[in-house]
Amino acid sequence: MTAPALEGPTCFCRDCLHDLDFAARRCGHCGSPRLVRHHALPSLTLAHIDCDAFYATVEKRDNPDIADKPVIIGGGKRGVVSAACYISRTFGIRSAMPMFKALALCPSAVVIRPDMAKYVRVGREVRHAMQALTPLVEPLSIDEAFLDLAGTQRVHGMIPAKVLARFAREIERDIGITVSVGLSCNKFLAKIASDLDKPRGFAALDQDEAVKMLADRPVGFIYGVGPATQERLLQRGFRTIADLQRADEIELMRQFAAEGRRLWRLARGIDDRPVVPDRGAKTISNETTFDTDIRDFATLEKTLWRLCEKVSSRLKGSDLSGLTITLKLKTADFRQRTRSQSIHAPTQLAAKIFAVTREMLAREIDGTAFRLMGAGVSALREGSQADDTDMLDRRSAHAERAIDDLRRKFGNAAVIRGIAYDGPEKAEGE
Repeated sequence: MTAPALEGPTCFCRDCLHDLDFAARRCGHCGSPRLVRHHALPSLTLAHIDCDAFYATVEKRDNPDIADKPVIIGGGKRGVVSAACYISRTFGIRSAMPMFKALALCPSAVVIRPDMAKYVRVGREVRHAMQALTPLVEPLSIDEAFLDLAGTQRVHGMIPAKVLARFAREIERDIGITVSVGLSCNKFLAKIASDLDKPRGFAALDQDEAVKMLADRPVGFIYGVGPATQERLLQRGFRTIADLQRADEIELMRQFAAEGRRLWRLARGIDDRPVVPDRGAKTISNETTFDTDIRDFATLEKTLWRLCEKVSSRLKGSDLSGLTITLKLKTADFRQRTRSQSIHAPTQLAAKIFAVTREMLAREIDGTAFRLMGAGVSALREGSQADDTDMLDRRSAHAERAIDDLRRKFGNAAVIRGIAYDGPEKAEGE
């Protein structure tokens, strides 16, 4: 249900925040054409904020010489595109596209290896700025989050829409990247709105207009509807969201159980999910794509150690530990193998992550050639809960953290474990 109207402007300038007449086409105070207008603007309080082409934008911020060039974040002839700037996207380049295809589309693109540590730092800066607006911030990833600003108008002295416009302006000024804002009455519609006006966008959407806008979209536009569910819907005559809007709720529930009710509600722009703060990361992981397929255990083992060290470093840097350790492998024919094992106590130690993943890797060595390998830790806990259950864990933790201290002081090359002594790090990050 659309929220009741609250007092406030229905049109204002995104750059100077002055209230304007609803029919205005340009700000009469600063001349900006960047206006926000919507009849329900004062009553919309739930936002989705998405950083624009985040990895590429951070790299362009740090290197102005590439600001006007097509930039791809990725690497290796057999790797995939981690991110692409908006210029690159005009050539048809998209995330997860194989690098060789991306470079065929745009040979002049600037290719930059991902620097996850840097992106995490910038993401935290943005997150802290969000939390200054409201305690109800639900991160979805390193570069996007939902915010619930209901009840904050008195605190900020302005409606949520203006607070968000000011936030976007300050992020661009202080951090040097841009964001797009979607404002609505619920999560589903806020996420849709944030994609309507990218980059540097600001769009508002209420439930009534959303129903009309959604009607012609395919059923796969609804989040959570993957290829399998979409095929089931098509088999039953549901091709567009309008087909779901015309359907009877009970009949949809009869055919699709609880999923049927969810589809019926979302097709009408109804979404009661609350914003849940401090959800945090679910998995810390790292992976690499090899330049040539590898089937030799000793070679894979060395790369696995480097991956485990990177995962461990990210866990320690985030003050996290985890109970489930995962090995990811992708074969030469792109088939994926994922193996997981839970351990008796949370860990953040590279040695323990490596020991568990090494055992899993050994069981997969059967002559198969692998093109990709990754390691990860999930079922995350606070770092204070890590590796203190027995004397062996404590001794291993003390030794590893002593090495960490030396590396912080003298660089990563100050101490190199024997298994990794003969090769540079190649992991791309995840």
